[in-house]
Amino acid sequence: MSAAGSAAHHETAYDQRRLRQWLAGEARADGVTRRRLLTLLAATAVVGGLPAAGPARAADASVVKPLPPEWFVRRGTNAETRWDALRGTGHHTPNELFFVRNHTATPVLDAADWRLRLWGDGLRGRPAEGRPVEFGYDDLRALPSTTRTAFVECAGNGRSHYATQQGETATGTAWTLGAVGVARWRGVRLSHVLRRAGLSAHAVDVQPRGLDAEYVSGGENLGRVRRPLPLGKALDDVLLAYEMNGEPLPYDHGYPVRVLVPSWVGIASVKWVGDIQVSAQPLYSPWNTTFYRLFGPAHPEEGSAPLTRQTVKSAFELASGASFPVGEEQVLHGRSWSGAGGVVRVDVSTDGGASWRRARLHDRPRSGTWTRWSLPWTPTAPGPAHLLARATDTAGRTQPDTTVFNTQGYLFDAVVRHPVTVV
Repeated sequence: MSAAGSAAHHETAYDQRRLRQWLAGEARADGVTRRRLLTLLAATAVVGGLPAAGPARAADASVVKPLPPEWFVRRGTNAETRWDALRGTGHHTPNELFFVRNHTATPVLDAADWRLRLWGDGLRGRPAEGRPVEFGYDDLRALPSTTRTAFVECAGNGRSHYATQQGETATGTAWTLGAVGVARWRGVRLSHVLRRAGLSAHAVDVQPRGLDAEYVSGGENLGRVRRPLPLGKALDDVLLAYEMNGEPLPYDHGYPVRVLVPSWVGIASVKWVGDIQVSAQPLYSPWNTTFYRLFGPAHPEEGSAPLTRQTVKSAFELASGASFPVGEEQVLHGRSWSGAGGVVRVDVSTDGGASWRRARLHDRPRSGTWTRWSLPWTPTAPGPAHLLARATDTAGRTQPDTTVFNTQGYLFDAVVRHPVTVV
């Protein structure tokens, strides 16, 4: 079994064990109704997608930083980075170009007033409702720091291609491929903070919760964004990050402190973290039950296990419909990334997939970040054309021609047909 297959098997078994524990009364489901949890076990298909985000409000009010149209495509409370804006920016995405994914609106918080509260029966001598352990901003910055380069990517990145390439409409924000960015993050390991707080040997789940506004979906208040992490992952490579590319986190990206879960879907990297529940029982929230599972004809009726690792993808540093002069040599540039490991190979087609050439890689394969690549191309005939890029990672995963559909449009990993025109 491949490394990716082994991980998926482990995560499915973990999820099944959590469901059994819930049925036996040994799990908690904060903010999730009994009916909603039974949906995971019964034969009720869930077809609702991730709604646009909370009560209606002006797009400008949901994001703090400027969103010039040459850099971003606005999508409700979100902002997608244009890939042609990334050309020549280096390995790390500049903070001002980093995509924004908000459920409601960016809160403007004061680090001097901020506290991180750890609580729950997964801490020694701390019953679930007992007095929390608190850390201030300066307390965290005084702890040993770690710096890590990692991508953050929305689970729905590429969602629109289910419709444009496969004729299957998924619900949710119609991202193309710009809901991803790589930054150099600095912070303290979550494992270090958990142990200082008094981690119990009985702890099984850790649930960070954000300080953004409560999220309303279909008239139901789901509370603040929160999503459980298995303790094993929390103790592995998760950071409580307070810097991004050498600067304090921008407001839109989690100031003063956010969670960073490398290689996992972006919802796990909770922004504006305010408290962390440490539990001796499995936890559920709407963000690992109703959302961020795979539902649809090809998936179990109760849905897949909660999404964890990202898929493998590639993108050209080009605008859609870019023009090239016939007969003139060009150099195509792009980036490929995967949640299962580093990218070791990228093949590019300039004739719609009829033939492929191997691209030159500009970064060594590294887990958790992307690999930049390039390929020379001389267009020989005028007219419309499609450029394709197909990546392979260290776990042996290669982008397929099509992706198995799911109703909420997560984890699109198929080769994307990038339209251009030769003139």
